[in-house]
Parts: sequence; C-alpha cells; structure tokens
Amino acid sequence: MTTPEKRTHSRAQSHPQPRTEPYRQSHSSSRSEPRSQSHARTQTEARSQPQPHGKPQSQYMLLEGKHAVLEALRFGTPLIEIICAKTERSEASRAADKMLAEIERRAQQAKVRIVWLPKQTLDAQSERGAHQGIMAKARPFVYTPLSKVLQAAKNRDNALVIVLDHVTDPGNLGAIARSAEVVGALGLVVARNRAASITPAAHKAAAGALNMLPVSQENNIVRALDFLKKEGFWVAGASEKAEQVAWDAKLTGKIALVMGAEGAGLSRLVEESCDFLVRLPQQGKIDSLNVAQATTALAYEYLRQTRIE
Repeated sequence: MTTPEKRTHSRAQSHPQPRTEPYRQSHSSSRSEPRSQSHARTQTEARSQPQPHGKPQSQYMLLEGKHAVLEALRFGTPLIEIICAKTERSEASRAADKMLAEIERRAQQAKVRIVWLPKQTLDAQSERGAHQGIMAKARPFVYTPLSKVLQAAKNRDNALVIVLDHVTDPGNLGAIARSAEVVGALGLVVARNRAASITPAAHKAAAGALNMLPVSQENNIVRALDFLKKEGFWVAGASEKAEQVAWDAKLTGKIALVMGAEGAGLSRLVEESCDFLVRLPQQGKIDSLNVAQATTALAYEYLRQTRIE
C-alpha cells in the first residue's frame, strides 16, 4: 500500500487524487514525526476514530436578566422554559414594560412556556443575584459525532469542514459558525477542553447558524484530523508562517480548514498534522485579522475556487 502524494502548492500542477487511506506525512518532509504523535497513530482503529459526544453535559444552562433572555429568543437559543417573578404590578403596568412584552411575544411564537413564580424562588436559583425578575432555562447544545458529520461528504467532490484548534472566545466561535453555514460547510469541529463551547454568547454571534450547522466536539484535534484524512480530506492549516497565500493554494476537493487559537495560532502537533499551510495576503501594518475574520476570508476563497473549478 502506498502513501498518497503530498498536495501540491501550485495551481500549475495537477489536482491530487482523493484520499483513500490514512495520510502519514507532515506538511514538511524534513521534519520527523513527534513521538507522541506517532504513538497516537499506532493505536487501534477504534481508538483512533474520534469518539462521539452526542449527549449534553448538563440538563440546562441558566440565563439571567431581560437582555439575556430576549437575545436568546432572538437568536434561536433552544429554551426549555422562561421563569418570571410574580409581582404586584397591574396588567397595564406589566404591558408597559416593552422588553417584557417582546419576551412574551417571542416566547409564544417559539412555543416556549412562561412560568410565574415568587421572586424568592428566582433569588434562590440566581448565580449573580441580577436576574431582573426573569430567567430562562436553555437546552444544552447537542454535539454531532464527526463520523455522522462526514456522511454528507460521501458522494461529493467538494466539501468543507472547519476545525478550530482551541479557539477560546464563544463570540468568535459563533461568528465562525455563521460564516461556515453561509458558505455551505458540512460542519465545525471544536476541542472538548480548553476551548469555547456552545453557549448563549456563541448562539448570539451565530445569529441562528448553530441551529442548522452540525458541530463535533473532539477530545483530540490531531486524532480528528487523522480521521478526516482517512475520509479523503486534505488538511489546510491557516498560518502567518505559510509560504503560499490562499489565492495560490488548491482549496478544492474535500478540505478541512484548520484555524488556530486567538493569539497563539496553531499548536505544534496540529500544524505538523496539516498537509499544507496557507495565509492571507496583507499590505497594511496590522499583524493579522482575528480568527473569525480570517476564517470567513478563507472559507469564501474555498467557495470561490469550487465555483469556478
């Protein structure tokens, strides 16, 4: 069995054939494989395949305050119920509270029940004591196993999966999810530990995209990249150190686009697992875009290339 040739870095050369077996070379042929990475790759098939994380970690997330609850309704955060404090105010006085009225209207549209309880009950459940007389129980996000995400790529010539190497800001995570859904990515892969998870802040930044885009949460990003390679994906890492700019790279076919953490970029083992690196061209003085902006630019370059191929 032969190892597939490395993905070319020039448009002038022929397009590589789809992968049919694990890829075992780093993007730099002169760099030896780290012992820890080699050890991970010699484990059994069952262990090398990313493990599913289809069950939520807790029963619900508790949102506190009018703004938090209203934003959750606006941006599609799945809610179990909304809890409001009973007051002595008249119906007319309550109707004059425009924010509460909008919450009630949107809750009715979303078929989310509103429960009226004594204020003391809300005080006892509040973590910060700033609930403003309203709280909501949000359903925890249910992640999708990576193997299930990739099922949609079986009969496709072009497919995009975006992998986040320990991005920590939920706002960035949500913004990336929004861009991924817009360009038609199959899904998003995030790290299980030391990384942002799907929270109300992520839902807000995603503007509804997380209700449509599958997200896989993996224990080990390097192992997830190995699995993507076995499924025929070429792994492109975004790095300021890359020799080629995205416009000159081949971003067609099945692509796993890997984005590094804010400030730190790609970790060493993740970078060494990439088939090739790409960067965005720049002419100004600022070092780089933030990870969400850079992901959007690279995802659209993938979309451009696949549309004109």
